[in-house]
Amino acid sequence: MDFFSAILLGLVQGLTEFLPISSSAHVQIASELLGLNVSLTKPELTAFIATIQLGTEAAVLIFFWRDIVRIVKAWFASFRRAGGTPISFDAKLGWLVIVGSLPVVVVGLVFKDAIENGLRSLAVIAWTLIIFGIALGVIDRFAKNSKPITELSTAHGIAFGIGQAFAVIPGVSRSGGTISVGLALGYTREAAARYSFLLAIPAVIASGLFEFVTSFSDLNQDQIWAIAIATVAAFVSGYLVIGYLLKYLAKGSFMPFVIWRVSVGVLLLIGLSAGVLTAQI
Repeated sequence: MDFFSAILLGLVQGLTEFLPISSSAHVQIASELLGLNVSLTKPELTAFIATIQLGTEAAVLIFFWRDIVRIVKAWFASFRRAGGTPISFDAKLGWLVIVGSLPVVVVGLVFKDAIENGLRSLAVIAWTLIIFGIALGVIDRFAKNSKPITELSTAHGIAFGIGQAFAVIPGVSRSGGTISVGLALGYTREAAARYSFLLAIPAVIASGLFEFVTSFSDLNQDQIWAIAIATVAAFVSGYLVIGYLLKYLAKGSFMPFVIWRVSVGVLLLIGLSAGVLTAQI
């Protein structure tokens, strides 16, 4: 992989990670449709995507640093509280992030081979973009958008986690899956997005570090540099997108993202039908 390709894929990763349009799908589509010099097998591509996601999660850590520090402090303090003293919401949120991360861990480990091989098909991506895009549009259209994040319950926190677990399928979108669950449960778009970003931190960092460590011995120096450059590009673009998305969600709807998802999915199906693209890459 040349450095230009690495920068471009990193930018695509950062720009799409927090939007409900699936970053993994767009990185894979970019590597195929734009003719980039990405000679990777499916498992290698999975490892590359998981690793450069560390850049976007670094952006989350910096953007929400004060919130994260407050939550971590409250979580540790909850072990020292007097008997009968109610747990603070920040401490509860810390527990919910941990518990909500379990479904994606289980799914990721159980279906690792399918995720790295069978599901990384442009045909699968096309249909998941369309189907889950329509689902997001319907949910957003009829959502009550009334509950703040402070009303998050344990059951709802786990439900968010199940939504995140669907994101192991390329084309679903981590933020799209969790935010859709949040909207269906009545939370505001901004509340659902904030918890979605926090919920992704443990799973994405663990996955990225695991993939990098396990594949490090097979990487040459150029590939390591390419991953590093892509990760930095993902961090910069991802940080900018977080601020934009949270401001947009205060008033805007998800319809532009729904239209984008469906349009890209339809174009992929047309390309596959015409023989311009191949389902398996």
